[in-house]
Amino acid sequence: MTPEVEIVSFGYGHDAPPQADLTWDVRTSLRDPHVDPAMRQMTGLDKAVQEHVLATRGAISGVRGLASAALGLRVALDAPDRRRPVQIAIGCVGGRHRSVALAEAVAAVLRRIHITAAVTHRDVHRPLIQREAAR
Repeated sequence: MTPEVEIVSFGYGHDAPPQADLTWDVRTSLRDPHVDPAMRQMTGLDKAVQEHVLATRGAISGVRGLASAALGLRVALDAPDRRRPVQIAIGCVGGRHRSVALAEAVAAVLRRIHITAAVTHRDVHRPLIQREAAR
């Protein structure tokens, strides 16, 4: 069965953003777990990283807002001549921490209201991007 919403997490530092109806760039808006040595080797699939990201001011409202926007687009894209899933992309620097945790959170919100959501983590298995730690 084709999902109603397809969500992809990605890293701007690895490749161009994927095509999407909605793109959320969190490179500068949410705390980066990469700067914490204890979380650097983890990913957004790890509970500690998810909790860290979702505890950042604005993260939960962003997740809810993106899920709500996806619902609105779902109605428009469900017309017989345009039937396809809503495509959401969430990007951070490396595609391993914030974008992954947020993609999982958006999918969880949608699934709770019985909207089928598929999640792909494009860059989660790629190497860490070496950079200076942001403060």
